[in-house]
Amino acid sequence: MAAVGEAPTLFLRKATGLVKGWNRFDAFVYSFLSVNLITLGFFGALSFAPFFPKGQLLPAVLITGVLVTFLVITYASLIAVMPRAGGDYVWQSRVLGGGVAFVLAVTGWWFILWHWAPIYGNILSVQLFQPIFATLKWHFAVGNTTIDAAWWGTHTGIFTVSVITIVIAGFLVSLGMEGYAKIQKYCFWGGMIGVAIMFLILLFGSKSGFQSAFNQESAKLFGTTGNVYTKTITDSVKFGYTPPGLKLTPFFGPTLLLIPLLVFYLLWPNWGATLYGEVRGASDFKRVRNGMSWGLWGTVILTVLFFLLVAKTMGFHFYMAANSNWANWFYAVQGAPAPVGGIWPYPPMLAGYYLHSTAFSVLFILLFSLWFFGWAGTLFLSSTRVIFAAAFDRVLPDWAANVSEKRHVPYWALALMLVPSIVVSALYAYNSTFLKATLDATLVIAVTFLGSAIAAVILPWRRKTLYENSAIARYKIGGIPLVTAAGAITGAFIGWLLWKWFTNDTYGINNKTSLRYMAILYAMAAVIYVIAYIVRRAQGVNFKAIHAEIPVE
Repeated sequence: MAAVGEAPTLFLRKATGLVKGWNRFDAFVYSFLSVNLITLGFFGALSFAPFFPKGQLLPAVLITGVLVTFLVITYASLIAVMPRAGGDYVWQSRVLGGGVAFVLAVTGWWFILWHWAPIYGNILSVQLFQPIFATLKWHFAVGNTTIDAAWWGTHTGIFTVSVITIVIAGFLVSLGMEGYAKIQKYCFWGGMIGVAIMFLILLFGSKSGFQSAFNQESAKLFGTTGNVYTKTITDSVKFGYTPPGLKLTPFFGPTLLLIPLLVFYLLWPNWGATLYGEVRGASDFKRVRNGMSWGLWGTVILTVLFFLLVAKTMGFHFYMAANSNWANWFYAVQGAPAPVGGIWPYPPMLAGYYLHSTAFSVLFILLFSLWFFGWAGTLFLSSTRVIFAAAFDRVLPDWAANVSEKRHVPYWALALMLVPSIVVSALYAYNSTFLKATLDATLVIAVTFLGSAIAAVILPWRRKTLYENSAIARYKIGGIPLVTAAGAITGAFIGWLLWKWFTNDTYGINNKTSLRYMAILYAMAAVIYVIAYIVRRAQGVNFKAIHAEIPVE
């Protein structure tokens, strides 16, 4: 078996300085909030589903859940074999080689997460600031600028909310694993209370009651007239999108085209994989698998319940039409009908209309904001451990692995996330060309996951002794190691996603500007590795020897 800690001079120091501050429930909550129905699901996936008008969301979500389950098994297996901080980087460097691992993991976990800061910021804008400002009819004059609900969608509004998001995420990560675990648990329970209330409103409400409430509240908040509920649907139909009802068919065919869209929120139950060096019991395969599986399937179940209740009370035709109108208006499609109030149709805000109470609506929106605040730390937390692991292997400068004594936070790794994210957010907000360059933000992370899937496939042969001494060695399917089978299916699934993203313009990912920019990021990672290799070799550091060993804890 590969030696663990027998050659301390290989690594930066004899111990990482990190501590096992999480239990399995903390890991589950992190996974559950990473596949976040409220933030990534409502805004990032369901809002754009009308671009695939012949597909059905209900079967698409179920199929995606099944396929992502193999990703869960793959990652749980890798964690059980090598439960170390750094996740993808550690596994890939020990199986595929240091150079490949550094380029894939650093690009997919470090560089690309800078570009998620304005995406997170956009979500905070449409789920908190815009609904609150609209509900309270806030208009503040600051010089020649009026700050209202619409302002948060302007260039300066997007940059402002992105910086707010970066500060929040940085603060949460600075609390350390134990501190962040407390925050995310409070947010988890509070957020679930919000979902329960929304589901009860939709369960006991009626479609006619919601239609009346929507018309009345739209008139009160936005000055609309007439039956805007019906107009939302007719405007969508006139523009070319006839919203479907909620059905289980077609189960395949055009429904499969929705899957590359749905993975924007369902592909991330393994988001905490880089943190398992700080989770107690991480070598227990079943425990790790169950935590991520509950995170994934808990979200799938919530999604299905949401669909059924929306169809009952809001009307699925209306909900999809409202999203279509907003999405086309958001992308400035010529002739697109304007959404009611010029803001995104946020489901909790719509459900709150039913009670005709401004105070309730405000409190309800604030309660649902816990889904964002409990999730915000995912922007930086997982990434800091990849940076830390690369520095602990001496690929990155030693100071990048410095850890605070009290909270055990890799503070320089956090700084390497914070500062560039502010710069990227400014470019995103004020430069339309750069905005297009960020369209592949999901694709790059998926490529990193593909690297780990390949590592999982060959792990039993590439690191035979390590594998045979692990708890997962006894799991086989027809004589084939479970980790190999799951990794192969995961690799095929991600390969299919990449093929769809590259070949179908509707996903908006195969943008040439974005692809060139992502190539630059990969090249930048490769250059850093080559420079580090040359410098460290001159210092007598052997990367090959380091990557032949499992990092100390």
